Amino acid sequence: MLTTALIATTFVAFALAAISVRRIPEGQVYSVRRLGRAPALLTAGTHVVLPVIDRVAHKIDLGGQVLRFEGGTVYWQVLEPEVADEVIDEAPELIRTNVVAALRDAATAHAADRRAVGTQLKHAVNGSLRARGMLVTRVELDAA
Repeated sequence: MLTTALIATTFVAFALAAISVRRIPEGQVYSVRRLGRAPALLTAGTHVVLPVIDRVAHKIDLGGQVLRFEGGTVYWQVLEPEVADEVIDEAPELIRTNVVAALRDAATAHAADRRAVGTQLKHAVNGSLRARGMLVTRVELDAA
């Protein structure tokens, strides 16, 4: 009986130790909330988190990301994960909405001016995204 309890306790201790270690890959940042408080950011490397107390809220990719929308493609990335953490779940829809609105506001251009319109859209969208820790690096418009 004592042996079974000792084995079970040892097993539980090893299991807790195993799930406490988090390996964060290069190019990513994990946002960890401890008991619901403001997030701490864990950068690439090995970290120890407390099971049940700490919760990984977001896994933020710092590399470039691609977002397709009707009419083109947006390439974007997170520059400031501590600021972007609050809106990272809504980022694709936020970017899509801003690009579509800016595209509607942009003057209608000929197919030869797609690159110039894409640059104009990028600058228009980055005005609101910079404050949220994100940056659109390129906008490519589909041929009409």
